[in-house]
Amino acid sequence: MFRSLTLVALMGLCGCASLVDRATDRFASQLSAAVLDHDDPATVADGLPAFLLTMDAMNASPDAKAGSLCRAAELYSAYAGSFVTEPDRARRLAARAFGYAQRAACQSGESWCDVRALKFEQIDALAAADHDPAHLNCIGSAWAGYIQANADDWDAIAGIPKARRLMERVVEIDPAFGDGQPQMVLGVVNSLLPPAYGGKPDVAKDYFEQALAASKRQNQMVRVLYAKFYARRVFDQALHDQLLDAALAAPAKAPELTLINTLAQSQAQILKDSSKDYFE
Repeated sequence: MFRSLTLVALMGLCGCASLVDRATDRFASQLSAAVLDHDDPATVADGLPAFLLTMDAMNASPDAKAGSLCRAAELYSAYAGSFVTEPDRARRLAARAFGYAQRAACQSGESWCDVRALKFEQIDALAAADHDPAHLNCIGSAWAGYIQANADDWDAIAGIPKARRLMERVVEIDPAFGDGQPQMVLGVVNSLLPPAYGGKPDVAKDYFEQALAASKRQNQMVRVLYAKFYARRVFDQALHDQLLDAALAAPAKAPELTLINTLAQSQAQILKDSSKDYFE
C-alpha cells in the first residue's frame, strides 16, 4: 500500500500522468499496427477481444483523448464488420464503435455531441466549418459502419445522407487521406440502397475507382466491396469477376494492409464461387 501511495504522489509531483498518457497511446498505436500487419485472421479474431477490452479500460475516463477514442471506434468497427457473423452482436459492437466516435466528436464542441439528432443542414454546416479530416473520418466512418450493421432499421438508414456528407467533406479537405479509405466508405454508402430509394450506383462506382487509385491498388478490400456492393447491385458479372480475380491475384502483404487483404481474399473467393449462381 505504501509503495502504491508513494508512486501516486511521485506521479503528481513530476507530471508523470502525461508520460503515462503518451506511453499508453504509443502502446495502442503499436498494437494497432501489429494487428493490421498480421497475416493470420484467426489469431487476430481470437486475440482482438482482449485488446478491445483494454481499449475500453483505457477510455473509461471522461477525459480520454479523442485519438484514443477514435482508435477504439475504428477497431470495434473493424471487428464487428470482419469477424462477427451474429447480426445482433454485430449491431451491439457497431453501436459501441459509434459511441466512441461520438465521444471523440463531442470534444470538438457541444454541437457535435449528439450527431444522430442533428438535421442534415446542421451536419452540413458543421462539416463545412471543420478542417480536420481525421475528426470527420472518425465520426463519419463509425456512423457508416453502424448504418451497415443496422441495414434493416429505417431509423439507422435515415442517417445515410448525414454520414455520407461527413465522408465527402474528408475527401474535399484531403483526397489522399487514409489511402482511399474514405472513398471506399463512400462507395459502400452510396450502394446500400437501390436507386429508387436514394442509392447512387454511378457515384458509388466513381468513389470505388478513386479508392483504388488512392490506395495504389494495394487495398484489396476495395475491390471486394466494389464487386459486392456495386457490381452485384447493377448485375455486371464481367466487372464482378474481374475485380475478384484481381484481388485474389494481388499480394496480400502490404504495410498496415496485410490483415485486411488476407480477409479480402477470403471474401473474394466466396463471392467468386457464388458468382455463377448469383448472376444466373
